[in-house]
Amino acid sequence: MSVTDDQDGVPGSTNRAPKPAERRRARVMALQALYQRHMAKAAVSQIEAEFRVDNDMSNVDLPYFQDLLRGVDRHQNELDQVLQPYLDRPIHEVDPIELCILRLGAYELKHRIDVPYKVVLNETIELAKRFGGTEGHKYVNGILDKLSQRIRIVEARAGR
Repeated sequence: MSVTDDQDGVPGSTNRAPKPAERRRARVMALQALYQRHMAKAAVSQIEAEFRVDNDMSNVDLPYFQDLLRGVDRHQNELDQVLQPYLDRPIHEVDPIELCILRLGAYELKHRIDVPYKVVLNETIELAKRFGGTEGHKYVNGILDKLSQRIRIVEARAGR
């Protein structure tokens, strides 16, 4: 069995645990796909198919990419409601890329409890530094840090 194929012959899937770099690339790809979805208003299935065709996904944790993309899309209203109390403006006024990062981070905090909250915070801050505005990472950090104190209260208290 090769590193890129499992028993079903699906590229990028294996029986081994994903490497952190593969998860990081999955987040980057998911963010870009979510941004495209936000801007183009296309179906998530169409965007996922385009990303799989147009991008080299060989070093991406593909199941994680799919979970993030589909999960954020499926739970968008719930995520927006969870985020809104921590925002300093209506959600529709948040910069689109930062909104996508916030939704991604909120999804991981709420639905991917297998990922430590500090990893979620660090990864979303890095995404905001790379793709957001000059001070966007501070905004993202402030919101998701407060949200993590509510969603992951036990974990956050133990980690401080």
